Amino acid sequence: MAYVITEDCVACGTCIDECPVGAISEGDIYKIDPDVCTDCGSCAEVCPTEAIHPAE
Repeated sequence: MAYVITEDCVACGTCIDECPVGAISEGDIYKIDPDVCTDCGSCAEVCPTEAIHPAE
């Protein structure tokens, strides 16, 4: 199950450096490509606003 980024994202960029597979793209609210995400959770662990969660 891939992770998703919610509207709580402040586009700080912290998660991009943590993603080992480059699944996160920049924007007003960052997005995670579910086809690339390996469900490692590294991005969620470093998100300062807790905007990243497992997809349901």
